[in-house]
Amino acid sequence: MQIEKVYEPQRFEPHWAQWWIDSGVFHASQKALPRVFSLVIPPPNVTGSLHIGHMLEHAEIDVTIRWHRMCGDNTLWLPGSDHAGIATQMVVERQLAEEGLDRRTMGRDKFVERVWEWKAQYGDRIKRQMIRLGASCDWSRERFTLDPGLSRAVREVFVRLFEKGLIYRGEYMVNWCPRCQTALSDLEVKNTETQGSLWHIRYPITDTTAAHVVVATTRPETMLGDTAVAVNAKDSRYFHLHRRTVDLPLMNRQLPVILDDLADPQFGTGAVKVTPAHDPNDFEAGKRHNLARIKVIDENGRMTAEAGPYAGLDRFEARRRVVEDLERLGLLEKVEPYALAIGKCDRCKTVVEPLISTQWFVRTKPLAEKAIAVVETGRIQFIPENWTKTYFEWMYNIRDWCISRQLWWGHRIPAWHCQQCAEIIVAREAPTSCARCGSSQLVQDPDVLDTWFSAALWPFSTLGWPDETEDLKLFYPTSLLITGFDILFFWVARMIMMGCEFMGEIPFRQVYIHGLVRDAERQKMSKTRGNTIDPLVVTEKYGTDAVRMALLLGAAPGTDIVLSEDRMESTRAFANKIWNAARFLFVNMERSGVDPWLPNRLETFRPEAGPSIEVAVEDRWIFSRLNTCAEQVNRAIEQYRYHEVAQLLWHFFWHEFCDWYIELKKPSFQENTGVNADWRNVLSAFETALRLLHPAMPFLTEELWQRLKGNAPRPISIALAEYPQYRRQNTDFAAEREIGVLQEVVTLARTLRQEMKLDPKLQLQGTLHARGDALEIARHHAGAIRRLSGVSLEFSPDPPPVGAAGRSTSQLDLVLHVPKTQTDAQRRRLEKENDQLEKNIGSLEKQLTDEPSLSRKPEHVIASMRAKRAEYQSQLAKNKAALESLE
Repeated sequence: MQIEKVYEPQRFEPHWAQWWIDSGVFHASQKALPRVFSLVIPPPNVTGSLHIGHMLEHAEIDVTIRWHRMCGDNTLWLPGSDHAGIATQMVVERQLAEEGLDRRTMGRDKFVERVWEWKAQYGDRIKRQMIRLGASCDWSRERFTLDPGLSRAVREVFVRLFEKGLIYRGEYMVNWCPRCQTALSDLEVKNTETQGSLWHIRYPITDTTAAHVVVATTRPETMLGDTAVAVNAKDSRYFHLHRRTVDLPLMNRQLPVILDDLADPQFGTGAVKVTPAHDPNDFEAGKRHNLARIKVIDENGRMTAEAGPYAGLDRFEARRRVVEDLERLGLLEKVEPYALAIGKCDRCKTVVEPLISTQWFVRTKPLAEKAIAVVETGRIQFIPENWTKTYFEWMYNIRDWCISRQLWWGHRIPAWHCQQCAEIIVAREAPTSCARCGSSQLVQDPDVLDTWFSAALWPFSTLGWPDETEDLKLFYPTSLLITGFDILFFWVARMIMMGCEFMGEIPFRQVYIHGLVRDAERQKMSKTRGNTIDPLVVTEKYGTDAVRMALLLGAAPGTDIVLSEDRMESTRAFANKIWNAARFLFVNMERSGVDPWLPNRLETFRPEAGPSIEVAVEDRWIFSRLNTCAEQVNRAIEQYRYHEVAQLLWHFFWHEFCDWYIELKKPSFQENTGVNADWRNVLSAFETALRLLHPAMPFLTEELWQRLKGNAPRPISIALAEYPQYRRQNTDFAAEREIGVLQEVVTLARTLRQEMKLDPKLQLQGTLHARGDALEIARHHAGAIRRLSGVSLEFSPDPPPVGAAGRSTSQLDLVLHVPKTQTDAQRRRLEKENDQLEKNIGSLEKQLTDEPSLSRKPEHVIASMRAKRAEYQSQLAKNKAALESLE
């Protein structure tokens, strides 16, 4: 069986990626099998392309999905994408601008048509990338949030919530993005810590000469819309202002002084301006005191006619002019630095403006009560558990959800406004006349729904709801959700609310929250830092399996993942190790006249004896180790401990299978005896190990598994083969004990050779002083020990001589008999090396005690010098110990 010398994953990965899809390997059955496992993808934005965070998330999902599929579960990973209202509209508008076009001149219908054209051309980029990277989704069930079926589900939910009084339309303070021209939810606003200013402004007290009250504000331009000044009833400094008025500077308007807890005696001067149209807290105070709402900043971020002489100015230019005029009039008492959080649109980074706007809202508290209960009772489990506390903090303090967006791309709100009587009709389909006055002059609401509204229905709308489909009956509730912490409230909490409300059942049973992928310096990846990693670039360089393993190795629950070139180099070396092991086996099979072979019963992986031949101990040992590894890996996947999965597989395949088992089997490979028990056991162990490894490294394992042959029927893909399970009868403690002694002796010999820096090819003599059955075991395997360590042993039950050059464990003492010519040469090498080490240490000691010089060096340079000194000192101590052993 020919196998290429060099591991080149780029050669076979694209083939298997497409073959899996074409062969229907990932298709979930509609048959009611005993066990079902389902999971919906966190739908990526249709505008996006894969980043390394996606690859981590998809790798973790894929490991779990492939494992369940191999365990015999009817397994569904349902893929799809989100229409991403704001992001997609921005992308298409930018494209139109390059062509000299504008959506407003095009009109709504033409613009939406253009977005669909864009989606058809560019919208499946992530899908193509996911297929290339081997995501084992059932692509026949792919969904898009604007698909007709999902759009129908959205209308149904909206109407039902409206009919229950849980959706209403009202005037409220919203976060407004002047660039995107839409309202934003609190979660779509990113607060950035910024160094700003606190302006202290004098408001003259009406009918009083030379008296004023000073208010402090971070936004002086909004004072043009003030309708009151608030002081705290408990603040004795302002008792004299009760029931008085003050003059609003620059605007020739009198303001009442109100008593309200909005005024914090500890903030600024203790007196605050009240602008109900431009601050959410002031808005609430305005409702309490029936204050007017004067809008002085419009949706474009410019000053309105209500701003008087500042009308038409950009809001930040108006700020500059207001401050100048206050200073000119002597009404600016002082300005002091002030740190504040500036809210910016998460999409375009424009500073948001709090504005009063008429919007559609969901009353969330009644929905949140059910969503809290299912987590409190343990019906939904968060992993790691600490995210449960975060979830409760959000849910107990939940505010009504603003669900309308002033966009054209998205789910149009199913509400129609009567132009005759102003009645609002909410309906599943467009009405022909007003239910109140009979007029046919109906206009649909221009707004669309927040993207997260349709995403909240994802676990059941994708399965066919509101119809009672077979998929919905079979796969809902889903089993698991794997996602990032950043959308815990955006998406996860809202899915729980909607699932409980409309399905009467939780949407998933467990939520696994993964960490961030960080760079080698543990920094968060961002385009600004220039440290982002394109998964398709690194997979082309290292191979998809290697990058997956690099991510999985760091994916401990509750921690972020550090990804570096060094780690990916290591995991590529691991993949190469497996490839070379396979090549070694195949080459030797060809030499022995053995075809690549599969055992007839894949699930047993039990060693096989030949006619009248006892099973070799190394075969019994490797199957016992496989059994233990299978037990540990199954448990780790079940508990979402992906880093343990990777570590266990790495250790078994690299160290136990390659470094020990294959080395122990080499003599039998040279016998050219054709098919025998030895070969059957080797191939059975290898095939079982490939199945064990498959969920983590699907491409490499599929490529090698397909090269194995067998007469018995087998699945078309390793992805459908049975996953190895723990079986008590496969555990062989006696074999593990026997090989364990052999490993201990060989490791001692190799360690001694390394410490004494002896020529690796030099054949040595030694004496093994052993206790108990270890002596007879080692004697039985003397040939293997000699071959693996280069040491021919004599055996003694007595303790070693005092001062002998050796190393010990609890049951063994090994003494090497090194020829004098070697010890003399080794002594000279060590003494020469020690001289250089002492010089290096002395030089560093001098530099580290030179205070004037140290004060000019960066801290990381000093730390590096100290680390280097410690390294030299450690090596010097080892060398001195080695010299003593040569005496």
